[in-house]
Amino acid sequence: MVKLNLPEYQFNIKRTKNGAQIFDRLRGRFVALTPEEWVRQHFVDFLIEEKQYPMALMGNEISLELNGVKRRCDTLVAATDGTPLAVVEYKAPTITITQATFDQIARYNMVLRAKCLMVSNGMSIYCCLFNGESGTYSFLREIPPYPILLTL
Repeated sequence: MVKLNLPEYQFNIKRTKNGAQIFDRLRGRFVALTPEEWVRQHFVDFLIEEKQYPMALMGNEISLELNGVKRRCDTLVAATDGTPLAVVEYKAPTITITQATFDQIARYNMVLRAKCLMVSNGMSIYCCLFNGESGTYSFLREIPPYPILLTL
């Protein structure tokens, strides 16, 4: 797999007849090791290890319903009271992050109403805050640590 612009972490990877699988510690099981999954696992570890995001308040592939259609957001981070705090969308490293990517995560946030949105392809990382009263987004220079995000 390609080297990302994220810290390197140790992962449990196994080879099967169906291809490589990586252990997802949030889901507690092995999943197919795709380029997007490579980004997800690095980013989740980055949030936990570097930004103090509590693993117990995070989930991968969280189902939601948008206009009667079932969707899945890549990672959801909850506040300590269980309300959505941050939504994360991943793309493979070879996929350019475009306005369509932000449109996708903004649609998810119409349902979730999280205060923070993050998008990464492992090479670039974008983070913005959502103002629920005005319906506007403001980009941040970096991802805030979890304790700081709670206060924003």
